[in-house]
Amino acid sequence: MIELIGAPVVLHNGSLLDPAEAQGRNIDIAAARRETLAYRILAAHNRHADTTQLRLRFDALASHDITYVGIIQTARAGGLTSFPMPYVLTNCHNSLCAVGGTINEDDHLFGLSAAQKYGGIFVPPHLAVIHQYVREMMTKCGGMILGSDSHTRYGALGVMGIGEGGPELVKQLLNKTYDLALPAVVGVWLEGAPGPCVGPQDVALALVGAVFKNAFVKNKVLEFMGPGIAGLSAEYRCGIDVMTTETACLSSIWPTDETIRDWLALHGRVRDFTPLTQTQPACYDGMIRINLGRIEPMIALPFHPSNVWTVAEVNRAPRDILQHVEEEAKKQFGVDGPRPRLADKIRNGRLWADQGIIAGCAGGSFENLTLAAAILDGKSTGNGAFSLSLYPASAPQALALVRGTSAAGLMAAGAVIKNAFCGPCFGAGDTPANGALSIRHATRNFPNREGSRPAGGQIAAVALMDARSIAATAANGGCLTSAAELDWDELAQHADLTYHFDPLIYARRIYNGFNAAQPEKPLIFGPNIADWPTMPALPDHLLLRLASVITDPVTTTDELIPSGETSSLRSNPIKLAEFTLSRKDPGYVGRARAIQQLENIRQTTPDDPELLARVRAVCALCGMEKFFVPDNSLTRTGLGSAIFAVRPGDGSAREQAASSQKVLGGWANLATEYATKRYRSNLINWGMLPFIVAPEWTDRLRAGDYLLIPDIRSAVEQKKSDIAACLVRQNNDGTKARTTQISLMLNDLTEDDRRIILSGCLINFYNRHGS
Repeated sequence: MIELIGAPVVLHNGSLLDPAEAQGRNIDIAAARRETLAYRILAAHNRHADTTQLRLRFDALASHDITYVGIIQTARAGGLTSFPMPYVLTNCHNSLCAVGGTINEDDHLFGLSAAQKYGGIFVPPHLAVIHQYVREMMTKCGGMILGSDSHTRYGALGVMGIGEGGPELVKQLLNKTYDLALPAVVGVWLEGAPGPCVGPQDVALALVGAVFKNAFVKNKVLEFMGPGIAGLSAEYRCGIDVMTTETACLSSIWPTDETIRDWLALHGRVRDFTPLTQTQPACYDGMIRINLGRIEPMIALPFHPSNVWTVAEVNRAPRDILQHVEEEAKKQFGVDGPRPRLADKIRNGRLWADQGIIAGCAGGSFENLTLAAAILDGKSTGNGAFSLSLYPASAPQALALVRGTSAAGLMAAGAVIKNAFCGPCFGAGDTPANGALSIRHATRNFPNREGSRPAGGQIAAVALMDARSIAATAANGGCLTSAAELDWDELAQHADLTYHFDPLIYARRIYNGFNAAQPEKPLIFGPNIADWPTMPALPDHLLLRLASVITDPVTTTDELIPSGETSSLRSNPIKLAEFTLSRKDPGYVGRARAIQQLENIRQTTPDDPELLARVRAVCALCGMEKFFVPDNSLTRTGLGSAIFAVRPGDGSAREQAASSQKVLGGWANLATEYATKRYRSNLINWGMLPFIVAPEWTDRLRAGDYLLIPDIRSAVEQKKSDIAACLVRQNNDGTKARTTQISLMLNDLTEDDRRIILSGCLINFYNRHGS
């Protein structure tokens, strides 16, 4: 079904060659590396003479209402006067203005006023989810778009999309660049044709299952190719493409053909079409071969999109397979913690779900919902616990469903059709009942992402499936059913996939002020919109306390800062910070606050006798008192917190996973590796040190340990990569404290990365050096 080739592969005359075969045909491998679509697009957007160290300028930017307030506030602090490129502000995450009083709609008014003042594009709530609007209205073949959402993926339309934290968009707004080393490019060869029961989510989950855990494509670009592409519709391609985020790749790109030309023409944008083809020979750093004809309907069980099985496998042995989920739940929530009892949902040998959701940038397409309507035609979702909710990805798509027969058929079957909204994807809508199992055509199924709160004894579980199998399950009242069990010859007669795009609702409601900034317009601030607190520059020395130690194999950004109801506070960094790690380590905030209070004393009274005594007691244990307490003062020594996690940062691009730690006095993360570039970039942009430590430290670190890092400022200035530090553990049982040397690695920092860290954060950097 899927073959991974972890060595260079050359595409030549439609065939895949290994380097030896390529050299035998006198192919220049170095030149062939410059012929990939990815390289050509990256090179066209590079503003640096060195093609191995890229400095990229994007064609457009995109943010939603969880992120744009902080981005604009940060850019204002750096001297923003107008948006230098098209920048769309959508309102698809905090659309429900029913949480936290007025604050969601206050953010929306701020967004509209910012679009007017700086010349932006404003999409009001419920008109479109962020990525569907960009697909429909902003993609231009051969372009690049940067979004403050991890699922910024438009490769199927010939556009390289990258999802990053807000500070990277700030840099673009201030006419700076996105800097990275030239990424590796991995080909994705598609051959064969998927069966009618197989949807884009099935293909995507099979891909994620094959490459996530082994980090096969981490921080690389996926470039799709092969004869299998031609038989896929534009929406089908987009459905696969948006899920490439879950592979941990950096971006994606596909060739463009008449199918994409017709899709852009349908949206009134044929002028934005350019044929993109692989110029052969082209050399790739690896290859993934997928036989679409061998893909089956898939299901990703809790608690990650890579926990992939076929639906048929689960139906054959549900109890055995669900035992793996129970074991993972014990690791996540503890032996005595809440966990879903999925085995209790097995009745007569079949697994039963409590809820179905088809939504958002991955699931809410016209084709998916039309096929769901055909499957449910004349049937019922039942009057039991199972419910089915559907969210078209945009108002034009919803309008097309209403003008056809699909909306009426879905409603007659008992499904509920709602407006464009991302909420079900991250826990701000349709939160299941305690102990429930929800099956979703959405992007993620991380622990508690659906909105449950384990600290309150609540737990739910989400499994990812394609809309086709979700509809088949709904037709059986919630009994897990593969779309392969349906009669697709009959269904084909009921599903009219002809789509007519009507832009009228966009023309009537969307504010497009690009190139028409009105600087005299005031920004409208609600009471919850707060400025960032003052953040100090990196001191000469750091004395840090580990406020949390997480030994899970992967830590998601949802665990670092919860999604769901906390999203309403993301315009208020101080209030939001109180929720940091609240679902993973509820004691973190208290421990971080305790050391932050000492830092506050240090900043106002660096010779405070009691504080000096406490610091001396720790430093004396490893003979570093002369560094940290010279001249009876702590003016050169900063106090703060750090966290350790094995592989932090999988999932969302949200910068608040890092900034909330900084607001609480955080100075560093320790990790054996970082799950994504975007999380590491967020740490750097908030002035935090992204340390790497050897894997053996995973079982040796404890919350409460002290980390003494002498001369850290000069180490950063001098571009040192290996930094010696001392780890101190003060035992509560009265036994002698232990000290250990630890090596902290700072790998691959650019010159700007170092300057940002030295300044204390990106805001300070721009305030001190100008935009």
